[in-house]
Amino acid sequence: MKILYSTDKNFKEEFETILKRAEVDIENVTPIVMQIIKEIKNEGNSALFRHIAKFDRWEPKNSKDLMIDPNLMKKAYENLDSKLKAALHLAYDRIKSYHEKQLPKSWIDFEENGTILGQKVTPVDRAGLYIPGGKAAYPSSLLMNAIPAIVAGVKDIVVTTPTPDNEPNELLLAACYLCNIQKVYKVGGASAIAAMAYGTETIPKVDVITGPGNIFVATAKKFVFGEVNIDMVAGPSEIGILADESANAKYVAIDLLSQAEHDEMASSILITTSKELANKVSYEVDGFLKVLKRKEIVQKSIDERGAIIVAECMKEAIDLMNQIAPEHLEIMTKNPFEQLPKIKHAGAIFLGENTPEPIGDYIAGPNHTLPTGNSARFFSPLNVEHFMKKSSIISFSCQAIHDIGEAAALLAHTEGLEAHAKSVEIRLENKK
Repeated sequence: MKILYSTDKNFKEEFETILKRAEVDIENVTPIVMQIIKEIKNEGNSALFRHIAKFDRWEPKNSKDLMIDPNLMKKAYENLDSKLKAALHLAYDRIKSYHEKQLPKSWIDFEENGTILGQKVTPVDRAGLYIPGGKAAYPSSLLMNAIPAIVAGVKDIVVTTPTPDNEPNELLLAACYLCNIQKVYKVGGASAIAAMAYGTETIPKVDVITGPGNIFVATAKKFVFGEVNIDMVAGPSEIGILADESANAKYVAIDLLSQAEHDEMASSILITTSKELANKVSYEVDGFLKVLKRKEIVQKSIDERGAIIVAECMKEAIDLMNQIAPEHLEIMTKNPFEQLPKIKHAGAIFLGENTPEPIGDYIAGPNHTLPTGNSARFFSPLNVEHFMKKSSIISFSCQAIHDIGEAAALLAHTEGLEAHAKSVEIRLENKK
């Protein structure tokens, strides 16, 4: 694994390359995605049937073929190995407990002159969840997307997932049953995003779309934003590890590889103040690579998008990591909580050597749908509020409008909006 030193003459250029890790050629896929969206919008199911035949290698005959029978979900759940079923329930309970703490509250405030101001929080009517199912199926993503919607109070949840060769993933079906989801459709890619955004004869239009996906899914979400809300435009998975000389090199190495095995575009970056640790980690990475089943994927990810950076001090290391704004950030230092206040940008922060990133993927409780590619500077993890909306509450008494109405009318006149001003002034003409 390549090692960079912040004191190198060409370090700035090398680091700029790391910062651009999430750049993808959206221009090339845009015409394809736009055409898919157009076809779904104009033709509905008939376009869906064509796209499924082309991309997933099976041909739906009618609308029912698009849907997964809830009885199959129940059967998949009942057939689960007991230990796997227990693990699924443990994950469900922990994720639900964490997200229940995120629930925003409606509130009302009363002023002395009779003004009433407040906020009303309500869930969206229908949420659409996209769950990947191409190279691999991710039941954990179903839990992470469905549970916040359930906690938010969404009554109608729609799931779309690609099913290559018309073979749904059994564990995903079991997770759907556990979440009491009735509407699961066998469609993926940009087609699924368009179908949920605009609706077809079978798939209902939703209010918000969440869930990870490839470049076609991400681009489609970007284009339908505004027609519906979305969680974020996420890219390939990534991990940043901040470590000092006290870190365990084996732990650091395998944690870097845990993200690299997602796909070739994933990035794994260690920033440390210890040259000795840097060399040990590079050695351990090579050792683990020899035994990993997804060796080719991991090797390409590490070679093209991985790096070990040796910084002069912890302050510089933290500054560099804040610029990277990683999706996942592990802190392996003598006192990781001491560094926590200095971290400004990260999707999820894992503190201490016994908190590997994969524990967050499955069982810890916080959401694993996280901002990537520097977007942790302005995006948050998927949470309950993605499935809710806020309405402002305003009520003025006669006294209240006389107290501040003149100022409102003056501002309206200043902006040249005569009817706005008159709307207030006509009320001021009435006696208190």
